[in-house]
Amino acid sequence: MDFLNQEFYGNSILNWGIALGILIVSFVLVKVLYWIFSNIIRRLTSKTKTNLDDVLIDKLEKPLTYLLLILGYWISIHYLTFTQEIEDILENVAYFLLVIDLTAILSRVVDALISEVIMPISEKSDSSFDNQLIPVIQKGVRSIIWVLGIIIGLDNIGFDITAMIAGLGIGGLALALAAQDSVKNIFAGIMIFLDKPFRIKDRIQVDGFDGTVEEVGLRSTRLRTLEGRIVTIPNSRFTDNSVTNVTSQPALKVKLNLGLTYDTNEDDMQKAIDILEDIVKNQDAITDDYAAGFNGFGDFSLNIVFIYYVRPESHWLDTQTLVNKEILKRFNKEGLEFAFPTQTILKKDI
Repeated sequence: MDFLNQEFYGNSILNWGIALGILIVSFVLVKVLYWIFSNIIRRLTSKTKTNLDDVLIDKLEKPLTYLLLILGYWISIHYLTFTQEIEDILENVAYFLLVIDLTAILSRVVDALISEVIMPISEKSDSSFDNQLIPVIQKGVRSIIWVLGIIIGLDNIGFDITAMIAGLGIGGLALALAAQDSVKNIFAGIMIFLDKPFRIKDRIQVDGFDGTVEEVGLRSTRLRTLEGRIVTIPNSRFTDNSVTNVTSQPALKVKLNLGLTYDTNEDDMQKAIDILEDIVKNQDAITDDYAAGFNGFGDFSLNIVFIYYVRPESHWLDTQTLVNKEILKRFNKEGLEFAFPTQTILKKDI
């Protein structure tokens, strides 16, 4: 017992052991709470009709369990005796961790409410402006909550927030100069929301990129290219370059230039034209506006121009593939030969 009563940094070894035991017990309680969340609460929320409670449990599981660790830390440091200076430092750590944890809880609750309550309501509206604006507001609200939480946490542990803000004001000019590209992108993002040159899921072409819009933010826009890759484009690119909204066009124009060999007679040429028109006739993916005709004599071929329009709701590449395969099949079946560059050299006897 004499060993346990020996003092170490102002506290007996017994008291240090009890404080450590409090931390271990709080850690064990965290594991128990995790098990309760995973095996009981999640099972109960999965039976409800709404998805909000499932999202809340998923988002709040960690910050709520962290509260137990902070509580265990608070009890353990007050079980021990320290100098006033060290005690203030340890208490400030507990205060700051508590404020950050509560900020995380508030941020996740607001995030879940926006995602599971406000977003479904906006998706039912006819306007796509809400669908683009709400994610931006969601990120903005989340950032504001965290900034306020950190400020409150620093203020509670004795930092002079007024002096810090004044210092930020002095360095604001330098920061603005360094972040002028970001500011430019943010203003460009605001112009995108106001002008609405495209919507989410629209296919656009800008600055050499061609793809579908997946997300529009204040600073950048995410585009999934036709190759399936995600490209993050700064919003200033949309104000500095012309944007082609492919989805907004009534139909996609496809123009084919075909060449038949010069031994093709008049009847075969008409047969080729009839085949082309028959291929796109009554096609659901193609409009009724199409044309095919014999448009010229080339250097090594008799030229046919074939124009048709793919409906916007149809897949442009799949439709062209089907049409081209049918052309190849029907022309080969009818013996219509495609021309290729040829050159005839006549040798003159000397």
